[in-house]
Amino acid sequence: MKTYIALLRGINVGGNNKVDMKQLKAAFLQAGFSKVRTYINSGNVIFASARSEAELAFECEAIIYKTFALNIAVALVTAEELAEALSHAPGWWGKDEEAKHNAIFVIPPATAQTVFDEMGGIKPEYESIAFHGKVIFWSAPLATFSRTRYGSIAKRSTYQHVTVRNENTTRKLAELASENCKEYKE
Repeated sequence: MKTYIALLRGINVGGNNKVDMKQLKAAFLQAGFSKVRTYINSGNVIFASARSEAELAFECEAIIYKTFALNIAVALVTAEELAEALSHAPGWWGKDEEAKHNAIFVIPPATAQTVFDEMGGIKPEYESIAFHGKVIFWSAPLATFSRTRYGSIAKRSTYQHVTVRNENTTRKLAELASENCKEYKE
């Protein structure tokens, strides 16, 4: 049994793609997942399953379609993968209070490398970027955010292949997923 985090792309943003978290949790439970919990309204579902990751991504998207009639892409990451990625986060990520720090989760079949290739180089005077596994770490000072390349990711076709969470949400998801893992070991 593994703990997974399903990161729904583009829900509850600007009144579009409305998904109620209580209904979402109930739908995941009804689908047979265990230890289901949601975190904030941006579409984060932590759950446990013995099924393969390949099956799960498709199944999560099917649950969302069946429950909400929405075609929503899902980035799926295990608790271990997220913990591993965070242990390799660059030293600058999350450090500067005057900067925006995001984790960009890649949705297969895209990879972090294909996202990098499609986006092109960063503007090093305005932003920093690194990746580990499925997670791209990106930071930029708030004062120069509008000048960054990755700050405009929403305007590029690459945006369809990622979902973004801020540093605080990412760290909290890792903490909650870790708690789920500990419950299985006890």
